[in-house]
Amino acid sequence: MSTFHATAVAAAIAGRLPFAFPVIPAPSTDPGASGDAVVVAFAGSPGARLAIQVVDPARLEDGSKSAPLVDRLHPVFEAAVAVLGSGSMGGGEVVDAAEVFTDAGTQVFDMVDAAGSVVARAAVRIDGARADVAPGPQRLSRIAGVEMELVVEIGRTRMPVRDVLSLEPGRVVELDRAAGSPADIKLNGRLIGHGTVVVADGDFAIRVERILDGAEAV
Repeated sequence: MSTFHATAVAAAIAGRLPFAFPVIPAPSTDPGASGDAVVVAFAGSPGARLAIQVVDPARLEDGSKSAPLVDRLHPVFEAAVAVLGSGSMGGGEVVDAAEVFTDAGTQVFDMVDAAGSVVARAAVRIDGARADVAPGPQRLSRIAGVEMELVVEIGRTRMPVRDVLSLEPGRVVELDRAAGSPADIKLNGRLIGHGTVVVADGDFAIRVERILDGAEAV
C-alpha cells in the first residue's frame, strides 16, 4: 500500500469533480460507508481500485444531469488514474459502498467544501506499488493546481469536560510541548515535516527545518 500514491489520486479526484465550488481531500476518520458507489479497476504499475461516492449527484455541474452517474464520473476516474502512469482502466460499475470502502488496504478520503461539509468520498486501494517509485514531474503536473490543507501544530493537550466549561479569557492552557520545540507541519492531516514558528510581515509563519522522507511521512 502506498499512501503517497493514494493521496495523489485523491487530490486528482478532488480537482476533477465537477462541483461549482472547490473541494479538498482529507483523510477520513470514518472508513464506513452506506449506499452505492461507483468503482473502477486500473491495471498498471502500480495498479489500483478506485471508488467514488457523491453525496448529492444533483450538485454536479457537468451538463449531464440525466446521464448515469457511472458515465458522469468517468472523466474523474481518468484524471485520477493518470497520476499512476500508463495502464488500462476498466469500465465503471455501481456497487455497495461498504464492500469497497471497508476492504483491507483501502484508504478513504472525504471531499470537503469550504465550510467543511463532506460532498463526496473516495476509496483508494493501491496494488503492487513499489516503495522506491514516486510519480514523476509530468504526472504530478496534472494535479499541481489542486489546493491542499497545510496545518502547523505547536502542541496539544487533553482536558476533562469540566475544565473546558470553565475556560475564560486570560486562562493559560499548557500544551504537551516545551517552549522552543519544533512545530509539526501537517498536509491534509499527515505529518510531513517540522519547523519553527516565526513572524513575517506581521503575520505568523513557519520556517521549515526538516521535511520527512517518503517512508516517514506516510
